[in-house]
Amino acid sequence: MNTILRKSVLGVAGLAFAGGVFAGPAAAHAAPSVESVPVAVAVQADKPSVDKGKLVPHGVQGAQSRIDLSDEQVGNVKAIIAATKKAGMDERAAVVSIATALQESKLENLGHLGDRNDHDSQGLFQQRPSSGWGTVEQITDPEYSTMAFLKGLKQVDGWQDMPLTKAAQTVQVSAYPDHYAQWEQMAADLVAEHWNS
Repeated sequence: MNTILRKSVLGVAGLAFAGGVFAGPAAAHAAPSVESVPVAVAVQADKPSVDKGKLVPHGVQGAQSRIDLSDEQVGNVKAIIAATKKAGMDERAAVVSIATALQESKLENLGHLGDRNDHDSQGLFQQRPSSGWGTVEQITDPEYSTMAFLKGLKQVDGWQDMPLTKAAQTVQVSAYPDHYAQWEQMAADLVAEHWNS
């Protein structure tokens, strides 16, 4: 019986060794295992998410517009978000700001457009030096122009409880006040994507 037990143990050890020899080198040259994928997902899960209910608390109004953004436009989105945080304001303020800039300039930091210019409007928010928004250099600086817009927004009593288009219009005094609403969903999506990036 001792001999049978010894042969069984040696047989199992031999199989384990042979399995390691044959499986080891093959596994070493195989493609990365699926087990490495959840590690990347876990890193993404650590990123705090934005409360989407706070981004569009009243629901969107009317048909929504959407455009593809260049790297420069995405950079301006990030600049608006950074300025909003610097001003101590929340994600909803960023949504209002980005929607406003989408309507005013399609998130392009516009200089003077000559005959196509609306008076002396410039920058992301099409602010006018002649209306006291700042110098041309200031209002074509994304951080400055956002801070100027947010300063105006802070002065609007109850802006947090207003539909986006009313809050934006109170600051901007546009000839087309209802046009801001069409950008609310895209602005909310951009804030959700970039607020914690």
